[in-house]
Amino acid sequence: MANTAVDLARLSAMDAREAARLLKGVRAAALAGDRLPAAPRPEIAESWRRMLAGGVHPDRDHRSRILSAAEMEERRHLSPLRQVLPVLREGLLPALDEALHIMVVADAEGRLLWREGASSILRKADRLGFAVGAHWDEAVVGTNGVGTALVTRRPVQVFSAEHFVSSHHDWTCAGAPVHDPRDGRLLGVVDVSGPLATMHPATLAWVSSVARLAEHELRVRHLESLERLRSVAAPLLARLPVGARALAVDPHGWTAAVTGLVPADRIPLPKSFGPGPTWIPQLGDCTVEPLPGGWLLRIDGAARHGAAASRVVLDLSRPGAWTVTVYGAAGSWSQELSPRHAELLFLLAVTPRGRSAAELAAEVFGDASRTVTVRAEMSRVRRHLAGVLAHRPYRFAEDVEVELIRPADPGRLLPHSTAPAVVGARLGRPGAGVIP
Repeated sequence: MANTAVDLARLSAMDAREAARLLKGVRAAALAGDRLPAAPRPEIAESWRRMLAGGVHPDRDHRSRILSAAEMEERRHLSPLRQVLPVLREGLLPALDEALHIMVVADAEGRLLWREGASSILRKADRLGFAVGAHWDEAVVGTNGVGTALVTRRPVQVFSAEHFVSSHHDWTCAGAPVHDPRDGRLLGVVDVSGPLATMHPATLAWVSSVARLAEHELRVRHLESLERLRSVAAPLLARLPVGARALAVDPHGWTAAVTGLVPADRIPLPKSFGPGPTWIPQLGDCTVEPLPGGWLLRIDGAARHGAAASRVVLDLSRPGAWTVTVYGAAGSWSQELSPRHAELLFLLAVTPRGRSAAELAAEVFGDASRTVTVRAEMSRVRRHLAGVLAHRPYRFAEDVEVELIRPADPGRLLPHSTAPAVVGARLGRPGAGVIP
């Protein structure tokens, strides 16, 4: 049995080199099956057992394939953690240079998406393979502040030889998971890492508190999105017949507005979910229609089966005030468009057959290889226009009538745009904006 236990207070009271020697002795004894000079912390012991069972080599530094620039761009676009980067930066970056640390943000698979901090430590991290795009899952690189926090779903601090792989022993790291407050889904980990000499037991509490601030920011954003959905849904619900039962929910099933039934905080939505007739366990037979940022669910007699949307009006006539209006069985709703989304919907409106991601990339950016960016933007558009927009290729649905309202002066069409197809349409070139 071990003589004493290793804990954060004991490690922090020791000289860094002395602490490293102690931890290396504990690790060596654990690997050899010998009597331990001290008991590793429970979370570290559990991780070591996983490493031994999984065949991770304790002295072989495995480097994963770095993601390509396109793969990185796509992951960053799709990660909800992108929304809370300002919170993470504000909470961590001001102290990192002085503390000789770096901040790393990883997704739920352990891929490093963002990395900032002291330049000298960034260079050392590069030599370790602790770089943007690298895979730091525990099963790949052993016990560490990113991968172990992902496995345990709890904040974890790893000092020196508590890292299972020996090449990491000159480092200390503290990682805390970030969860989506809407459904509890693990989004990733924020980690602070630096040289062993900079270790401090308070680092874990610091990183954990900033991770909680990030979750709070996501919660605030969620409440704001529900309020926006409520403002759209309330007039639609008010126009339904007396006795009708319906509610508006966001993509995760959180209720924004309701009529004719007792409101529930959240409705579990089926995995296969979209516009049209759908059976929902908690509600029964429903007709589902898309709304900006959510869905309208009409129940039983309140439902009128048929297409979720019958007509779309894309109004690009006023510079800087571009809108899309969708007409459905329960009424209509409108949404303002960003400059990029206005460009994309214009290109689809003038090409009924649709366009591939490569075609859109060529027409918007003049570069057919920028398909990752196009797919990310179209994913955002389709969140609000599900049932109106189809894909493979991207196009308006066949049963939806599309009306495009252009400016009276063709030269005022999307005046911000440098997209080749839009520029051609402004100049009145024959066939501009249409791929044959």
